[in-house]
Formats: sequence, structure tokens, C-alpha cells
Amino acid sequence: MEITAKLSQYRQAPRKVRLVATLLKGMTVENALVELSHRTKRVAPIFHKLVLSAVANAKMQGLDEKTLIVKGIRVDKGPVLKRSRPRAQGRAFPIHKHTSHIVVTLTDGAVADTKTTTTATADTKTVKVAVAKKVVAKKSVTKKKVAATAK
Repeated sequence: MEITAKLSQYRQAPRKVRLVATLLKGMTVENALVELSHRTKRVAPIFHKLVLSAVANAKMQGLDEKTLIVKGIRVDKGPVLKRSRPRAQGRAFPIHKHTSHIVVTLTDGAVADTKTTTTATADTKTVKVAVAKKVVAKKSVTKKKVAATAK
């Protein structure tokens, strides 16, 4: 079961918020909260509150807090507040104050493990096929070079 918590129009650029969001994906809730308590980024306390809110939502659904995993954190661009700064000779310089929409998704540990295992095996097969194609391509190039030098 997936549980979400949302924060709209947080007044910081999404690019800066995503730096912390990428750290938390795939962590257990306990590890994520410990990690956030030691971060010096401005968004860390906001994520801490948001994860706690998602945990409270999970408890209301009857899920165990210890088995929860951060499945994903989505950081989207919110509305941009446009202001202007006075410059020389009566000109105005635009200032864009960016906002972010943040969505934290938690899930049970058992469901997340099976999906990760399936994805990992599919990626491994893809890599093996790609490596095999490169080897074939290299062999055909060397045969052409040998034939060209023999003439």
C-alpha cells in the first residue's frame, strides 16, 4: 500500500530541493529521519516534517511504522513569483522567486523488495545484450581492416 504526503508552494527552487530528495529514495523511514536530522540544507527540516506526516498517514491506515520505506520523493516546479530590482538609469532587472511542490510516497517493505529484484534482473539482461553486440561489431571491423591491408 502506498501512502503520500504533500507540500505545495514551498518557497525554494526545485533544483536545490532535489539534492536532498535523491538521498532519501529507497531508505527506510528510520534511516531517512536520522539522515535528515544531520543535514545542513535548508530543506532538511521540511522533509523531516513531511516524512513524519506521511508516517502519521500510514498509521491511520493501519500500517506498521518500522516496515515503511521511502518509495519516492517527487519535486515539481511550482509557480514563479516575479519581482523586479531597480537598476541604473531607470531600468528594472527581473527577479524570479521559484517555488516547489513536494510529494513523499511511502510503501511497505515487502512490496518494494519484490519490485526492485525484478527490475534489477531486467537491467542485467539488457546490459549483457548490449555488451555482446559491441563485441560482434569489433570483430567485423577487424576483419575488414585485415582484408583491406591484404590487398
